[in-house]
Amino acid sequence: MKKLIDLLSAEVCEAFEKAGYEPACGKVTVSNRPDLCEFQCNGAMPAAKTAHKAPILIANDVVALLSESRVFSSAEAVNPGFINLRVREDFLAAHIEQMRRSDRPGVTGEPSGRRVVLDYGGPNVAKPLHIGHLRSAIIGESIKRIYRYFGDTVIGDIHLGDWGLQMGLIIAELRLRQPDLPYFDDSFTGEYPEEAPFTISELEEIYPTASAKSKVDADFAEQAHEATVCLQQHKRGYYALWQHIMRISVADLKRNYDDLNVSFDIWKGESDAEEYIPPMLQMLEQKGLLVESEGARVIPVAEEGDKKEIPPCIIVKSDGATLYATTDLATIVQRMQDYHPDKLLYLTDKRQSLHFEQVFRAARKSGIVPEGTELQHIGFGTMNGKDGKPFKTRSGGVMRLETLIADTTNYVEQKILENQTLDADEAKKTAKIIAIAALKYGDLSNLATKDYIFDLERFSSFEGNTGPYLLYTIVRIKSILNRCGTEVSGLSIAPADSAEAKALQLMLSQMPDQLYMAYRDSLPNAVCAYAYELAGAVNKFYHETHILTEPDEEKKNGYLALISLAKRALEVCIDLLGFSAPDRM
Repeated sequence: MKKLIDLLSAEVCEAFEKAGYEPACGKVTVSNRPDLCEFQCNGAMPAAKTAHKAPILIANDVVALLSESRVFSSAEAVNPGFINLRVREDFLAAHIEQMRRSDRPGVTGEPSGRRVVLDYGGPNVAKPLHIGHLRSAIIGESIKRIYRYFGDTVIGDIHLGDWGLQMGLIIAELRLRQPDLPYFDDSFTGEYPEEAPFTISELEEIYPTASAKSKVDADFAEQAHEATVCLQQHKRGYYALWQHIMRISVADLKRNYDDLNVSFDIWKGESDAEEYIPPMLQMLEQKGLLVESEGARVIPVAEEGDKKEIPPCIIVKSDGATLYATTDLATIVQRMQDYHPDKLLYLTDKRQSLHFEQVFRAARKSGIVPEGTELQHIGFGTMNGKDGKPFKTRSGGVMRLETLIADTTNYVEQKILENQTLDADEAKKTAKIIAIAALKYGDLSNLATKDYIFDLERFSSFEGNTGPYLLYTIVRIKSILNRCGTEVSGLSIAPADSAEAKALQLMLSQMPDQLYMAYRDSLPNAVCAYAYELAGAVNKFYHETHILTEPDEEKKNGYLALISLAKRALEVCIDLLGFSAPDRM
């Protein structure tokens, strides 16, 4: 199925060619003056340069050839040479009907078949998820869904922080608290307990306590450093403790991400890159890429033409320790070997942009990543409070993610109960669905790279540019279709008989262009913008059309087929954004 805009362009290009002008000048665009026309072509102006003829005369020549078009109901030449176009209602309805019968509405052409590794988690184990983890999870989940909708194979990796100093801090603190545990007895040769010596709640208290202690107690800081080294050398007792930490933390992380409707295909972390580091360092040495700088080993990555300074990528510190850059490079080695991706995409706070620029350049320079493989980092902005500063709790702390979800759900539930539309049990279930839509849409409707203001009242509103507004529109259509008593799948979309019906059909015809832009540029906010415009067109059509009481059965069936497609299109959009609609609100 071709895009409507391409079909229109083909018709006008043919008219330009028949009139003796360059066919490429016939490109059609959506009108920027919808009060005057639906589509427009400005090709007469560039054609005038080669034809040495006034643009309005060229436009008149083309319009004359479009007068009997099967595609356009009207074509008008306007000074200085614009061609204003309106599409025929029967042609538009037939095109929309094709879209309705498509397996993937909004997708045209063959799938690209790319293999993409998407790194969009990044939490540290043994620490609760907080709102700082919200954006990477929400944006990454949506991009993953968009890519898959267009036919890509996407491997979503959480990439846990599971092998650094925080592990040494936990082990050192645990040793102080429970020195008699067998994990700290070097002479112990038996099997370690299957049950962890701590709960997730205790673990989440141990880490911040140990971290704060290390900043004021030099001896404890040294003990934590030694514990980290021992763990990374796979000391038996410490490694067993690490396995306990991982098992408990990952179970808790999965529960929290499930609440957010976010999932990962693989649960790898920094620890998985360890085995790749030694051979990678050997390769870098053999290629002569490692340069000594103040005792450290670095890869110079500055390039001619850089507009800002790009420092060398430090691979090994002067004390022999490796860094995040080392681990990230080794992780790329692992991903290239295991998945052979066409693209590697990372989602983190935009403050890490320089880090990824260095790592990407080092990966290219070393040949770890071939030229044909795309490397992209999307650095997102912060979620701020109404004061414009990073969002905090009332006490000034960083809010836990599960608290944010619970607070939003409770807020929505109270609104539902006040409206007295659902009983208490259904209100609770529905509130969770609406809350996730409010949070996700509130984030994704903004450009990822920009900061945004978190406004619970606005995000949760059933009116305006919000997630709940989209859900309300879908639920409204569901209600109509449930009451119609007709099997909609056997109906066909009819030519529009009103301005509102045609506006809705035209909006549906734009779905392929808007979704493709979201796919091409990794922009979930493009899906949000389109879904909001589509919902607006649906509601205008609903208010101006008596769908269920229409006496003409053929007209009524055409209306039902149209809103059925609109519902499906909206459901595709919200699924790409990572949330769903309830049956009632």
